[in-house]
Amino acid sequence: MSLLTHVLACLFGMGSWVSINGLWVELPLIVPQIPEGWYLPSYLSVLIQMANVGPLFVTLMHRFRPGALNETAVIYVIIGLGTVASFLLGFFWKETVVVAGVPRSVALLVLTFFLSTVDCTSSVTFLPFMMRLKPQYLTTYYIGEGVSGLLPALVALIQGVGVLHCINNTETLNHTLISSNSSVTFDLQAQYQPANFSAEVFFFFLSAMMLVCLVAFLLLNYHPSVARELPKGRYTNGVIEKSQKNRKWAEQNSMLDPIRPANLRSSFGTGTYSWMQVFYIFAILAWANALTNVVLPSVQSYSCMPYGNNAYHLSATMAAVSNPLACFIAMFFPIRSLLLMGALTVIGSGAGAYIMGMAVLSPCPLLVNETSGDVIIVLSWILFVLALSYVKVIIGVILRDEGHSALVWCGAVVQLGSLLGAVTMFPVVSVYSYFSSGSGPSLSLHKDEKCARVKGGNTPGAASPRNRANKAEGGIPFD
Repeated sequence: MSLLTHVLACLFGMGSWVSINGLWVELPLIVPQIPEGWYLPSYLSVLIQMANVGPLFVTLMHRFRPGALNETAVIYVIIGLGTVASFLLGFFWKETVVVAGVPRSVALLVLTFFLSTVDCTSSVTFLPFMMRLKPQYLTTYYIGEGVSGLLPALVALIQGVGVLHCINNTETLNHTLISSNSSVTFDLQAQYQPANFSAEVFFFFLSAMMLVCLVAFLLLNYHPSVARELPKGRYTNGVIEKSQKNRKWAEQNSMLDPIRPANLRSSFGTGTYSWMQVFYIFAILAWANALTNVVLPSVQSYSCMPYGNNAYHLSATMAAVSNPLACFIAMFFPIRSLLLMGALTVIGSGAGAYIMGMAVLSPCPLLVNETSGDVIIVLSWILFVLALSYVKVIIGVILRDEGHSALVWCGAVVQLGSLLGAVTMFPVVSVYSYFSSGSGPSLSLHKDEKCARVKGGNTPGAASPRNRANKAEGGIPFD
């Protein structure tokens, strides 16, 4: 294998969601300067789901007009569009236009829609393109996709986004006109510290990352050393013929498949899997993406903030690292067992159920006053992301062997799972405010005092790689 090809595949995958992930981590710096304020995340969630018109169009064209859509040309267009849109955001994100008598950030919303269309469409174009390379490079692509969330977060950390401190405003209230007695109330106000560099510079950085993705794509198409890495199999109706080794592996490991009706094969891909198995694989794929991209990220702050600032930031950071780590593990241990896939899905979902339970119990979850509670919630986030990210990579590897068409449907199901998760969580979190956090600024409060407060107010869920692309938020975390 070529190290250059691995690097290019990683950089190519990084461009898949770097723009939208970068926009989400920059929100604390953007929202104080625009008229929408903290309603912006909810607007962005709707725009991102509307952008699924891109993958829907590509999938329908592939289904009803196979071969009519030039996949390479589409990738050039969407990467170019993402580069230009990110660059223009640096100039126009603060510009407003009066609509129906109210100032609106029209440029920001329109450019965000274009970025969302780029990133959503990458799910059904980037993955099928990776069919042209050897299977090992698909895992490297997934590593790059994970880095697309980690890298903007690290840059935002250097920028100092969301760093705040409390200001103690003291008020003196006279009780009567004739008495000198008075009472003093202490009012803590959270104030964001100035960033080390502006949002404009950050957007130019995102544009540069998209440009790097474009260069990587060009080299993947035309560099001689990459051409030597192309698989030797030939394409037939969009499906690459599996090598004898892969066929033999599938036959010898049939006992690893939990559902295999006798003598029943599907016409999907190479026909290796039955229709029941195909449904099983895609159901797990949709479920895993719904949980990791939307459902749990939308309640991350509710599940972590009661345990303190350290637990919150550590869980967000380690979740971001766990995604590319799972892809790295899958590169060396690509176990294509459907039984293992189901077991890991159960384990990841179990960790997710604990996280959701703590979010429901917020602001007084289990072990809130214990160090063990902090440790368990952080470990739950790591296990949740690690297990389900590995499952998603293995499904990609399996479907890669089933051919080009299988990877197109893989991308479509990824977006479908995210869409269903967003439709489910948006009203629960943003409309009905089902989840509760401690009311008011609680930076100076001990954990015991937090649970003595009356539940109220909303705290937005902070997200990890790609997760911000689909979540709904309602306020600023004060903890």
